[in-house]
Amino acid sequence: MKSIVFLIQCKDQKGLLAGITGFFAGRGYNILHCQQYTDTENAQYFMRLKLEDEGQFDHAELEAAFTTQANEMALTWSVRYSETLYRVALLVTKASHCPFDLLLREYENELTCDIPLIIGNHPDLEDMARQFGKPFYHLPITKDTKQQQEAQIKALLAEYNIDLVVMARYMQILSEEFVQEFAGKVINIHHGFLPAFQGAKPYHQAYERGVKLIGATAHYATAELDEGPIIEQDVARAQHDDGPADLVMIGKDVERLVLARAVKAHIEHRIIISGRRTIVFAEGA
Repeated sequence: MKSIVFLIQCKDQKGLLAGITGFFAGRGYNILHCQQYTDTENAQYFMRLKLEDEGQFDHAELEAAFTTQANEMALTWSVRYSETLYRVALLVTKASHCPFDLLLREYENELTCDIPLIIGNHPDLEDMARQFGKPFYHLPITKDTKQQQEAQIKALLAEYNIDLVVMARYMQILSEEFVQEFAGKVINIHHGFLPAFQGAKPYHQAYERGVKLIGATAHYATAELDEGPIIEQDVARAQHDDGPADLVMIGKDVERLVLARAVKAHIEHRIIISGRRTIVFAEGA
């Protein structure tokens, strides 16, 4: 079944549900799912609407008509069509657990997307890319070549028509210009439970503080390190006799799961960014 997913946000007001759903019902669309959330603290309204796509209207015609409706109701919106797969680029360094997991999930259709390339600042994961039949681009980086290296990354993203960039344990800080250009389109996995233990070696920081829970955080990349809107988090228990190396091993499983959930939510068009927060609608709808 083909489907269309609209994500909508606006100031809260009366008549939103009736006005939005009535627009689609009046044009013969079957509404498969409707999820909504009202942020009463800030008087903001959010909706995810999934429609059955039986070809009633050309997509461009539908968007033009809804633009008029959205302008009348002061809606901010985006739309995604199920027939168009997200094209996802992986940025990697040396750690294989997160990119390997995403590639395996794509291979087994747990992630309905296309990962057409992998970019690494070290050559270590070229064999992994070869296992999955993916082209691997080794783009080394130094302090002096950062600007040129990012220009090469951007060129590849444009060449492959990439919709989403995933920093799958890519141990480099993207420039402010890069993350602004791709705002809301770059997901990073941080091996710590943000906002605690930001920056380098979060597992060592956790060990030094003697925490009983360690975690991982998937968030959208912004110019401020580890400060982007959080998409997904999870934790695992730590014991007093777990050293830093033990915490790293425990944390790898959490990182895999958290990053996969975040990517899945994004490609299923279930996330709305609202300031420093995200609204993540439930899976399965």
